[in-house]
Amino acid sequence: MKFKASFTDDGIALLDKRFLPAMDKVGRVCHVYLTPTHAMLLHNLLGPTGTGPDGGGPQCVAQFAKDLLFREYSVSSRNGNRVAFAVDVALLHRALRSALAVHAQSPAAGDASAAIQVKLVNKLPAGSRSASPFLTFETKGARAAVVQDVPISRPLSRSDVERLQAAIDDAQELPQTLVQVPDLPQLQSLVDRLKNVGDLLTVAVTQYGDLHLHVATSLVTVGSEFRKLRILGVRGIAPGGACLTVIFQYFIPGTRLTDKSISFYCRLPVLDPGTS
Repeated sequence: MKFKASFTDDGIALLDKRFLPAMDKVGRVCHVYLTPTHAMLLHNLLGPTGTGPDGGGPQCVAQFAKDLLFREYSVSSRNGNRVAFAVDVALLHRALRSALAVHAQSPAAGDASAAIQVKLVNKLPAGSRSASPFLTFETKGARAAVVQDVPISRPLSRSDVERLQAAIDDAQELPQTLVQVPDLPQLQSLVDRLKNVGDLLTVAVTQYGDLHLHVATSLVTVGSEFRKLRILGVRGIAPGGACLTVIFQYFIPGTRLTDKSISFYCRLPVLDPGTS
């Protein structure tokens, strides 16, 4: 298995400012999944707690077109040129931020700023008799050149990669009713206030485009509703466990056109699916 690439400036900024902090809040470990066309960050799609939307915790999928994150991108394996491994999100983010700090040093006069490179390597750790896999970042600045090794799991086997791909396909199923919320900061502010009232949030989405959120305790019930939202899709009852799916849209800067090179969505398990 081989992987080597150089980050684009926009791609590394997206990971540093948006996606790695978001994934770190969801869980300590995520899977990195590399294909010939896309790079993905995945949380809770495999393992004993990742058996489905009701298998124990939220599932998150962040998918990027390879040209958005990287240039000179190369990935190869005997499994259809697909590579996947687990990594500690905080360690990955720390290495990326260190690389950015070195990269930000002003280059010498006449020198172009070198790209931040990343690759898969096997190295022999100090005191060990067997090699271990690492994700290695190589960065050159005006006053320093830094190599950072982030420990990762053994690359997933062919069968595990197939399970991972199947879990991604399942997670992409649209919910029964999909509506467009009017304003994400407004919704986040509401949920933050409701957290101070109670631990369990009741969410209801109707096929007519109404979204209801409330928290109830023995003393008080507090909530809000958004009526006649834009309906993006309605379908039959989903098989398997019930879940709440949140899909984030990204727009091309300066426009209201959806940026199809990025997708990010989460599936949250529900305690009580209620009535259909």
